[in-house]
Amino acid sequence: MAGAIRVGRLSTGGGGAGVGAGGLRSFFSYRIFVSAMFTLLFLATLSVLFTTNPSTSNQDSILPSTGPHVHGYVHRTFLALKSDPLKTRLDLIHKQANDHIVLVNAYAAYARKLKLENSKQLRVFEDLVRNFSDLILRPSYHALFNVDGPIDEDVLRQFEKEVKDKVKLARQLISEAKESFDNQLKIQKLKDTIFAVNEQLAKAKKQGAFSSLIAAKSIPKSLHCLAMRLVGERIAHPEKYLESDFKPEFEDPSLYHYAIFSDNVIAASVVVNSAAKNADEPWKHVFHVVTDRMNLAAMQVWFKMRPAEGGAHVEVKAVEDYKFLNSSYVPVLRQLESANLQRFYFENRAENATKDANNMKFRNPKYLSMLNHLRFYLPEMYPKLHRVLFLDDDVVVQKDLTGLWKIDMDGKVNGAVETCFGSFHRYAQYMNFSHPLIREKFNPKACAWAYGMNFFDLDAWRREKCTEQYHYWQTLNENRTLWKLGTLPPGLITFYSTTKPLDKSWHVLGLGYNPSISTDEIKNAAVVHFNGNMKPWLDIAMNQFRHLWTKYVDYEMEFVQMCNFGL
Repeated sequence: MAGAIRVGRLSTGGGGAGVGAGGLRSFFSYRIFVSAMFTLLFLATLSVLFTTNPSTSNQDSILPSTGPHVHGYVHRTFLALKSDPLKTRLDLIHKQANDHIVLVNAYAAYARKLKLENSKQLRVFEDLVRNFSDLILRPSYHALFNVDGPIDEDVLRQFEKEVKDKVKLARQLISEAKESFDNQLKIQKLKDTIFAVNEQLAKAKKQGAFSSLIAAKSIPKSLHCLAMRLVGERIAHPEKYLESDFKPEFEDPSLYHYAIFSDNVIAASVVVNSAAKNADEPWKHVFHVVTDRMNLAAMQVWFKMRPAEGGAHVEVKAVEDYKFLNSSYVPVLRQLESANLQRFYFENRAENATKDANNMKFRNPKYLSMLNHLRFYLPEMYPKLHRVLFLDDDVVVQKDLTGLWKIDMDGKVNGAVETCFGSFHRYAQYMNFSHPLIREKFNPKACAWAYGMNFFDLDAWRREKCTEQYHYWQTLNENRTLWKLGTLPPGLITFYSTTKPLDKSWHVLGLGYNPSISTDEIKNAAVVHFNGNMKPWLDIAMNQFRHLWTKYVDYEMEFVQMCNFGL
């Protein structure tokens, strides 16, 4: 055809009429031929589209780009143009519902394996699966899957809304249940909870220890009232309470002498009253009560108004009456003048109160009070005596104690009941054995003993120069590097090799903190000791032991009644 065209064009140059007409006819013949060919191709294509059967095989889902199967792709494209979009939407909603039914069933199956705490979740999952199934099988919605004609769009929209609501609920339940089914998540949550609870526990312990310390060391209103009433009586009638003349019994070494150091009037009276009442010969017993200047008048009035039973003798003096107790001689008084020590004890800072719950009590200034440290100066306070029984003001005497004066002390200074059992109450618990001097001089496994009822041989004390030993160690401990404070550690050091163990029945401890002490043990004890924070004159005292103390309180005394003590 191309050749024909070129020939036609060349022949026009010859200029003949016949030749021009022949070229024109050739051109129009070519146009007709091309049109006819395109028409036949179009008809053939339509014939193929309308006569080829649709295929549902897996091969029809593949869309080839070349080759003899192009007609399959064209056929599916044509069908897609004819398909109902609501049908596709219905299929997607149905698939979403089925997927969540499977997911909820999986959680329900796992919940069946867990313990009873997940039984509620199991019921919720099973109800949710049932709701999904009931929704799909509802006649109005089930017909959507079986209809041959067009789908009702309103029904489909309602079905979609309900399915989405159920899906939203399922996802919410699964999200809430994940913590129960995910073990790693549960473990982490438990760790976080344990950490938070431990922090709360530590905080509560500090606050509890601080509150307990306040309750134990504060003066109850009734005791304050009693002291004020007694002082008021002294001011109102000074002639009745002139300082007593010296009695020879106070220095008679043939009598039984007790040392009681206290600023608590009612507590000191109970010690004297219980010891005198249980003594076989109370007139042979002498009680040396030492207090501070502030409570001296109250103590003097009490024992003047209520003298000890059976003719027992009571001497009341103040610390200030012993002139040798000054800062040039006593290390504790000298240390109290230290600015560093004053800042440690008396600076009003919140962190000082609760920084260390275990050692908080050692920050109490009472541990540097001379009333506590007087026990190291007994030979100088009572130079004419040979033996003295030291009693704390929180003890109750239940038996005659004269048997202690008959004990052979074997040359020892201090007679005391040992408190160690197992690994408890050994020297290592009271002193700093990381210090080379402590480590060199003492055995960390040595058995500790109790202060509260101590029988001292003053002659042996003077011979062993125990007060000088105490001064040496107390001076070294000015910065609290050897022990934390209190009088027991320096006592353990001072009488390290000069203590004679006494039978445990002489002295039973723990009534101020240990509720499990046996009744028989208490009944057989000569002295019971309310050591600990739960003192018997406080509201926090343990009721099962309190009657042992209250039966020696003089409730008939008018000022005790006026102050409502014990109510």
